[in-house]
Amino acid sequence: MSDFALCLNTSTIRPTGLMEKIAIAGECGYDAIELWINDIDEAIEQGGSIDDVKKALADNNLSVPTIIALHGWLGSTGAEHQKAVDEAGRRLDIGEQLGAQYAISSPPRAEVDLDKGGAQYRELMDLADGLSIKPSMEFLGFVPTVCTIKAAWKIVCDADHPDGSIIMDPFHVFRGGGSIDEMDPIPGDKIAVFHFNDAVDTKPRAEQSDADRVFPGDGVLDLADMIRRLKQKRYSGAISLELFNPTYWEQDPKEVCRVGLEKMRAVVESV
Repeated sequence: MSDFALCLNTSTIRPTGLMEKIAIAGECGYDAIELWINDIDEAIEQGGSIDDVKKALADNNLSVPTIIALHGWLGSTGAEHQKAVDEAGRRLDIGEQLGAQYAISSPPRAEVDLDKGGAQYRELMDLADGLSIKPSMEFLGFVPTVCTIKAAWKIVCDADHPDGSIIMDPFHVFRGGGSIDEMDPIPGDKIAVFHFNDAVDTKPRAEQSDADRVFPGDGVLDLADMIRRLKQKRYSGAISLELFNPTYWEQDPKEVCRVGLEKMRAVVESV
């Protein structure tokens, strides 16, 4: 039995429809599922409803650690910023209806003033006051500013909100050139979700993209060390398989999910 909820991020089988993704996750034995807002919007546009999604989640005994994602709120100004905040509010409402714990809050691919990030993250946190869902700060290894744990954690600390939290991801630690040691100051209850994946050494680190992620254990990252650190922090949230590899998208989604869960569980239970 794992100390963590084993979760599927639906990007792993992206071309598959939302309701099938949920059914596959349940059939394969995942405990939880991360949902992308664009998938939910598409399902509703095709005649579905939030209630349909809620029923599918309940029928498959799946919790929802996060919805993905809030964009455009960091580094923007004026009308562009207000539009992003308004959209964030809409997405938070969807996540709240689905019982999600967190909304992943992503940084832009442009340079931003890191010293101003706390105020804008605080704005998101205040937007969620009164809701059970909370925005959580993500770092992305291939963006110029918020590319490390340290940078994302600075934003969380500067926001000074009691519900602030951070998203962790081995690939982004590797891609951003940071160190996994940057995990050490962060309490376990401040980690919203731990995305799980691996990276290869057959391509220069700085040239890798999301598409280069591979199954846990199929790459070169010391994932067991990361799990060990999570256990030391008494983190008890979700470990979520998050891949964007087009090679996997071309395969049978149920088999990808089955193999992914097996490989994820093998790493987690080796510690």
